[in-house]
Amino acid sequence: MVMKKTTEFLVLAALAGVLSGCHKRNEPPAAPPLPTVPVRLQKVEAKTYPAIEEVVGTVRAKMKSSISAKVSGRIEKLLVAPGQKVKAGDLLLQLDVGEIQAQLQRAQAVQKQAAIELERMKSLFAQATVARAEVDRAEMQFQVAVGNVKEVETMLGYARVTAPFDGVVTRKIADVGDLASPGLALLEMEDPNLLRLEAEVPEALIDRVKLGDQFTVRIASLPQLLEAVVGEMDPVADPVSRTFNVKMDLPQATGLRSGLFGRVAIPVSQTTTLRVPASALVVRGQMEIVFVANKGAAQLRLVKTGKRIGEEIEVVSGLNAGEEVVVDNAPRLRDGQPLTRQ
Repeated sequence: MVMKKTTEFLVLAALAGVLSGCHKRNEPPAAPPLPTVPVRLQKVEAKTYPAIEEVVGTVRAKMKSSISAKVSGRIEKLLVAPGQKVKAGDLLLQLDVGEIQAQLQRAQAVQKQAAIELERMKSLFAQATVARAEVDRAEMQFQVAVGNVKEVETMLGYARVTAPFDGVVTRKIADVGDLASPGLALLEMEDPNLLRLEAEVPEALIDRVKLGDQFTVRIASLPQLLEAVVGEMDPVADPVSRTFNVKMDLPQATGLRSGLFGRVAIPVSQTTTLRVPASALVVRGQMEIVFVANKGAAQLRLVKTGKRIGEEIEVVSGLNAGEEVVVDNAPRLRDGQPLTRQ
């Protein structure tokens, strides 16, 4: 009986050892410590900034032209295409104006006949055969013939349509073989070096805009902000939209071109807010996150942001003045990760 109990005890002990060994082998290994990340920090401060209202606008060329012919005729040659740069005086298209060439030949023939008649009358007058009035009449007919030739030559010159200024062709409306007539647009061109932002300013803000004022403009496709100067503004509001068209001259900038979307910031008052660099904000799904340096480690902080002004973003909640936020390498960080200041 004692031997049986002893055997059962040994079996149970062996099973316990086996189970204990299996349990130890199934335990996951401890996670390695997070690496230390070098970062730049910036202290959050409450500052007074101008409160602004943004008005949307479109970049347009200050100098643009709709090219049309001054005489009628079919387009014989079209020498440019949209996107092509041209210089003032460059030939854009050539018209087939056979009728005008025929008119020129007739006018030249009349001029030649008038010149012969004038010389004949002068010779007869010298012989006292005709009166002075006949010579004057022949002189007048000759001058009229000369004028007719010059007029037709001018019309013939209009068959060559040239660029009115340095610029780029933006649109081709007609093609070879189409009939051109006075006032009918054939091409469009503009000067890409002289651009401005055209914005419709609401009546509530127009009193804050004056000729010569300078405003900050943000173009969606450009990384930098631009400073625009008000060059023109309508004195009367649009009766439907109740807005005023304001045109602001833009400086030259790489990548700036006609048709881009932009926003102009119009100051309306002063406000005190917290702002952080845009590089400090990390967006994960619907969450807006910044990392605060706390005792040498990154502390994840959910925030609520407001407007973006330049390279800074307004923080409405989630941060306190005096805290230091990570302004680079933020997307790489995890909560609690060790930090070292660069």
